[in-house]
Amino acid sequence: MPGTSGISRRSLFAGSAAGTAAALLSTGTATAAPKPKPGATAKNKANSAASGASYRAAYHFTVPDQWKNDPQRPVWIDGEYHYYYLYNADYFTGVVGTAWRLATTKDLVSFTDRGVAAPKNTTSNGDLWSGSAVVDTGDTAGFGAGAVVVIVTMSPGGGTDSQAQFLYYSTDGGLTFTNYGTAPVLPNPGVADFRDPKVIRDEDRSRWVMALAENDKVGFYHSDDLKSWTYAGGFVHDGIGVLECPDLFRITAGDGTVKWVLGVSANGKSSGLPNTYAYWTGSFDGSAFTADASAPQWLDHGWDWYAGVTFEKRDASGAVAAAARYAMGWVNNWDYADTTPTIDCDGFNGTDSVVREITLEKASDGTYYLASQPVAGLDAHVSRTVDLGDVTVDGTKVLDYTGISYEVTTELTWSQLTGAGLQLRRSPSGGRHIDAGVYTDYAFLNRRNTVNADTSGNYQESHTPFDPSAGTVKLRILVDRTSVEMFVDDGRYVHTSQVFPYLLDTGLALFTIGGSAVFRNTVIREFTV
Repeated sequence: MPGTSGISRRSLFAGSAAGTAAALLSTGTATAAPKPKPGATAKNKANSAASGASYRAAYHFTVPDQWKNDPQRPVWIDGEYHYYYLYNADYFTGVVGTAWRLATTKDLVSFTDRGVAAPKNTTSNGDLWSGSAVVDTGDTAGFGAGAVVVIVTMSPGGGTDSQAQFLYYSTDGGLTFTNYGTAPVLPNPGVADFRDPKVIRDEDRSRWVMALAENDKVGFYHSDDLKSWTYAGGFVHDGIGVLECPDLFRITAGDGTVKWVLGVSANGKSSGLPNTYAYWTGSFDGSAFTADASAPQWLDHGWDWYAGVTFEKRDASGAVAAAARYAMGWVNNWDYADTTPTIDCDGFNGTDSVVREITLEKASDGTYYLASQPVAGLDAHVSRTVDLGDVTVDGTKVLDYTGISYEVTTELTWSQLTGAGLQLRRSPSGGRHIDAGVYTDYAFLNRRNTVNADTSGNYQESHTPFDPSAGTVKLRILVDRTSVEMFVDDGRYVHTSQVFPYLLDTGLALFTIGGSAVFRNTVIREFTV
């Protein structure tokens, strides 16, 4: 299927270790890693864990073995979230094609693998692509009250040249699914891009609504029973590639303002914009979305937060929060999807971001934006805390701390300064590190001086606006074996990028440029999941 990066997304959709390069090239310090051997399995994980040479994330979700890509929106069933994702058990042999694999979680930090819920190649339509699951509490589809219904993109006849929407259903609480015949419930009208259905319940009008990726348009469809769909309208925006993996939801701000949000995964690299999750705030009348502004905002400004999904925040009783929502994304990029050392060290390729809680906030100019914070469930998994208090820095200060996976929070203050931040995963010599902080009028995350998958060298540093006159900035940074996520000023901006530092690069340093700063309330936390 056509991809937003200009390469064939279909050729990568399931991942092929035998296809694109499964070698990791650094910016001049690393050598190419050997390609994985066909038939490699999760046994690699046990072997690498025993030797200590593991790149598997410590507190981020990773696929147990082989390959994962797009997350599918988690749904709440029987007191826990059911998280489905695209999984290819044949990744190492180079065979494309994804199934829906399931993991369950109560705290959105610790996940239990439940295996493949909807297998591939059980019908003539081949493998399952992205879609969405809903709990049909009102039995609108006729499979029974509480049945889990999935609307998913497949290619009729199992090819790659056509995309249509099909239905699967589950009557055992979403553990296994049955196909509703081999005919699509929404056939392709004759267009190239027609995928990634996102279905929500429109309670105001007692019907289902689908948002669908149709090149530079998100199409909207109605249904009473999830089986028959009628076109209602569309939202068009060009210049950021195919509007993939659409998302649609309503959220309430702290001041009581209610907004609808339309999100898409999109590629704005050609115009200097992110290649992550673009969104618009606005209004939705059940058929048409009207944006507050023509230009999108972005939920992440790094290079590796794609196919993002948001989902309902529920309490232990199952009640839905109106003022908050959760979000998660795939920490990878189709430009270099197969380039990772986890293949050889641990027998897998596929990592997600931490789950975030997102809220709708009002900016000083009266507009609204989505702010992000790591899910509160992380607090229950803290295994060690290092409180460094206030640290004054003028130049570079190497801290008496070493670690591979941790969170660091600090608030920088200064009177006159050009730039300041942290050197993460610093090498013993100080030559390799990931830089995160602020410089003049922008916040940044820079992975250039460590091993990473962008062999082009073009996508090394991400930027977001910053006002230096404030004289202060809050940073909350999540570091794991293969990723860095930086939350700036209470999550106003977030940067997520994939990195592969050498395992011996465990140092942490603070730095300033053009003056001194105080890193206040500097705290490091480690997690056990």
